[in-house]
Amino acid sequence: MRSDAPLSLKLTAGAGLLFLHLPILLIFLYAFTSEERSFAFPPPGLTTKWFAVAWNRADIWPPLILSLQVAFLATILALILGTLISAAMSGAKFWGRDQLSLLIILPIALPGVITGIALRAAIPMLHLDFSALTIVLGHATFCIVIVYNNAVARFRRLSGGILEASADLGANAFQTFRHILMPNLGTALLAGGMLAFALSFDEVIVTTFTAGVGAASKTLPIWMLDELIRPRQRPVTNVVAMVVFATTFLPILGAYYLTRDGAETAGAGK
Repeated sequence: MRSDAPLSLKLTAGAGLLFLHLPILLIFLYAFTSEERSFAFPPPGLTTKWFAVAWNRADIWPPLILSLQVAFLATILALILGTLISAAMSGAKFWGRDQLSLLIILPIALPGVITGIALRAAIPMLHLDFSALTIVLGHATFCIVIVYNNAVARFRRLSGGILEASADLGANAFQTFRHILMPNLGTALLAGGMLAFALSFDEVIVTTFTAGVGAASKTLPIWMLDELIRPRQRPVTNVVAMVVFATTFLPILGAYYLTRDGAETAGAGK
């Protein structure tokens, strides 16, 4: 904000930021509370023991590992398909291309519950059991959009002449991709992949509709939701929330710095 901005504008902006981020700050605060079940304010005491308790809770590690695996696989799938789709959409002109582009980005614009219901109805038609695989497929629906948004914007900045020049110089498709496209697409794809990983890691709604029954399909956000409904050690849930916050915030911050100087979009939040 400009230093010469009116005081009232500064106060309004500060109040807005406080309103947005105060709940997150409270999560951090109550991760250190000494009281196990009460959220009295101010906390009766502060302690770091819940970090050790969370580290030693055996029921936390399987959901954490599953969330990391799902986010990694969904990101890889999104990078492959999102890049291919963006290359096709930017390299061809045909009737209905704008309408098709709208359909591609639709999963990120739809409410998660609509996407979840649609996937819940479609997955049995593929004769698949609900499991970690179906969670990956569900997350990929919106992760592809994130990668596509970044890649197609970068493709628009590239001159079609450099691809033609590469072909004229005798380069095959793989050489053109490796030496021409990848150096130009690298930061956009990395930013898209980081955003896709972050969104997949903390996704709840789509996961609820695509997960199977049992602990084998319980991701970390679903574990947190269960802990909020049937609390066991509330500060431990806040500690895990801090881990989720860091795991999602850092990739988003990295994606911002990778794309802030370019014209590519960093993707919309879901």
